[in-house]
Amino acid sequence: MNRVMAVSTSGVDVKLGSRRFREALELVSSMRFSISLLSVICIASVIGTVVKQNEPLNNYVNQFGPFWADVYGAVNLYTVYSAPWFLLILAFLVLSTSLCIARNLPKIVADWSQYKEGMREQALKAFAHKGQARVAEPQAEALQRVSALLVQQGWRAKVQQRNHGVMIAARKGRSNKIGYLAAHSAIVLICVGGLLDGDLFVRTQMALLGKSTFSGGGLFTDVPPEHRLSVNNPTFRGNLFVPEGARAGVAVLNMPGGMVLQDLPFDVELKRFVVEYYATGMPKLFASEIVVHDNNTGKSFEHRVEVNKPAFHEGVAIYQSSFDDGGSRVKLRALPLGPGQAFDVEGTIGGRTELMSTGPKGEERVTLEFATLRVINVENMSAAAGDTATDVRKVDLAQAIDSRLGAGTKVISKKTLQNVGPSITYRLRDGAGQAREYQNFMSPIELEGSNVFLVGVRDNPQESFRYLRIPADENSKLDGWLRLRQALNDPALLDQAARRYVALAAPPDRPDVVEQLTGTTRRALGLFAGAEKGKAGGMQGQNVSGLQALADFMETSVPEAERMRLSEVLLRILNGSLFELLNLTREKASLPALKPGPEAEQFMTQAVTSLSDSYFYPSPLVFQLTDFTQVQASVFQVARAPGKNLVYLGAVALILGVFMMLYVRDRRLWVWLQADADDAGHTRISTALSSTRRTLDGDAEFERLKSALLKESSA
Repeated sequence: MNRVMAVSTSGVDVKLGSRRFREALELVSSMRFSISLLSVICIASVIGTVVKQNEPLNNYVNQFGPFWADVYGAVNLYTVYSAPWFLLILAFLVLSTSLCIARNLPKIVADWSQYKEGMREQALKAFAHKGQARVAEPQAEALQRVSALLVQQGWRAKVQQRNHGVMIAARKGRSNKIGYLAAHSAIVLICVGGLLDGDLFVRTQMALLGKSTFSGGGLFTDVPPEHRLSVNNPTFRGNLFVPEGARAGVAVLNMPGGMVLQDLPFDVELKRFVVEYYATGMPKLFASEIVVHDNNTGKSFEHRVEVNKPAFHEGVAIYQSSFDDGGSRVKLRALPLGPGQAFDVEGTIGGRTELMSTGPKGEERVTLEFATLRVINVENMSAAAGDTATDVRKVDLAQAIDSRLGAGTKVISKKTLQNVGPSITYRLRDGAGQAREYQNFMSPIELEGSNVFLVGVRDNPQESFRYLRIPADENSKLDGWLRLRQALNDPALLDQAARRYVALAAPPDRPDVVEQLTGTTRRALGLFAGAEKGKAGGMQGQNVSGLQALADFMETSVPEAERMRLSEVLLRILNGSLFELLNLTREKASLPALKPGPEAEQFMTQAVTSLSDSYFYPSPLVFQLTDFTQVQASVFQVARAPGKNLVYLGAVALILGVFMMLYVRDRRLWVWLQADADDAGHTRISTALSSTRRTLDGDAEFERLKSALLKESSA
C-alpha cells in the first residue's frame, strides 16, 4: 500500500513539475515578457546615453559626488552596454523572442498555404463584409467571370466543387505574416549582434581559458600570457596608443578590475598626426596618416584615418578615437621662492627625475613627474567665466527661468573663447610617496586688465586647481616679481627699503616721527615677510607671513575701535616700503627704477596679493615651462566586430517587417456560386471578406469588389 502511494505521489510531482515548466515557458515566450525586457533595455540605453560611458572615475566623483558615484559604479552605470545585467537581459530577450518565433512559426507556415476553401456557405452571413445577389448568367459563366476578375485584381484563389455549388476561396496580402517573422527575427539578430560585439565573448574566453585581468605596469612584452588574448580572437574592441614615428600591435581592452591585452595580426605605424584648429583654438579636425604592417605577409599599406573614416585590415577596423601626448620633450626653469639659484630641468612627458628641494624640514629628495603638456588651452575669457561656483544666495529664480524661455535665439551668456597658450602639468612626490599636482602656464594671461602668470596647485585629482596669480613685469616675465619675493628673505634689504620709504614719507625736521615711522615700517615688513613670530589660530610660536600676519597683529595689539583706521595706515606703509624694495632689487639687477604711475600701481597691487598668497604655496620651487618639442600620439580604437553585419541585417529586416505589418493587410475572400433552382440561366452569388485590420480603405475596396462581382444583379 505504501509503495502504491509513493508511486502515485511521484506521478503527481512529475505532473506538477511539467505544468510549472509549461507555465514558465509560456511566460518567457509571451509578448508581454518580451515587451517588458525591451522597456528595461530602452531605459538602460537612455542611461547609457545621458551618462558618459567609460570615463575616469574622478569625472564621475566630481559630477555625482563620492556617495552616488560609488552607488552608480556598483550597478555598472558607467559601462552599461557591457554590464553583466545588461548582457543577461539581452540574452533573455533573444531567448524570449526566439521561443515566440518557434511557437508561432508552425502556425504561420500552415496558415501560409491554406485558403480555407472548406468554409460553409451559411457561415458567410456572419461576416461584417458580406453581400449576395442573383445574376443572370449560368453557374459556369459566373465561375469563369469571377475567377478572371480575382486574378486581374491580384487575388490568389482556390476552387472547391461541391454537389450543390462552387466555393471560391481567395487570398491577398499574406506577406503580412512574413513581416511578423521579419520584425521578430530582427530583434534576435540585433541582440545577437550586440552580444557578439560586446564583452560577453571576451568574458567567456577569460572564464573558460583561464585568462585574467592585469592591473600592473611595465612593457607590454613583459605581460604574462594569462593576460593576453589570441590573435584569432573573433571579436574584440580595444584602444591602441601609437606615438608619432613609432609602431604598435597590442591593443588594450579595459575590463572591470584591470585590462586585457589583445595581440593584433598587424602593427600600426603613425607617420604623421594632423590637427587643424578654428580661430578660437578649438580643434576642427584631427587625422592620422598611418602605415599598417601585416605580420603574416610582411606587406605594408598606407591609410589616412579620420573621425568617422576608419581603415580596415584583416577584418579589423581602425578608428580615430582621440589623441594624446606621445612623449614630448620639455625644458623647465626651476625658480626658488626663497634663497637659492634658478636651474634648468629637462624631461619627457610621462617620465620623472629626482631633485633636492629645501623646504620647512630642510633639504629633502623629491621626485618631479612630468604629467601633461598642453600646447593649446582654449578658455572662456568672458567676465562671467571667472567664477564657476554658484552661490544659492545670489540666484535670481525669475531671471533663471526667463533666460531659458522665450525666443530660441535668446543668448543666455556670451562666451569669449581664447587660446591662452601652452601649459605644463607636473607632480612633486616626496619621500613618503605623497604627491601634489601643479599646472603652470608658459605665457602671461590677461585677467581683469593685468597680465599675470597662472601657477596652479591641487592636493588630489578630484579637486580643481587653485591658481596663484603672479603679475608679469614690463618684459612679460616672472623676474620682477621673483626678485621681490626673494628679497623678502634678506633682512638687510628689508631694513634698507624701510629707511628709503621713511626718508620719502616722513618730514626730516621731525626726528620723533622718523623714528616712530621707521619702527612701524620695519615691523610691517617683518610681519609680512614672516621674520617675526605671530599668533595665528591660537598657536604661539608659529611663523605667519603675508597679509594674514598683519591681520593677526591688528587683532592682538590694536584696540578694536582703532583697527579700521590703523589698518589703512599700515597697508599704505606696507605698499610704499614694498615699492622701495622692488626698486632696490632692480638696482641690483642693473635695471632702471620703476617710476610711480598707473602701471606701477597696478603691478604692486597684484604683487602684494600674490606675495601674500605665495606663502601658502606648498612648494619652495616654481617650475616654469621655457621650451618644448611636441610629440603627438594617436589613440585608435581597433575592433573586430562580426556582429555588426547581423545588426545591419537586423535593421533591414526590422524596416521591412514593420512596413509589411503596417501597410500590408492579410485579406481572405470567399465567393459562393450556386445555380438557381428555379431558373438554370441564373446563379445566386454570396461573398464575404475577412481582414486582419478593418480600415476605411478596406471597406472601400470591398465595396468596389462586391460591385464588380454582383454588377449584373437583378431583383
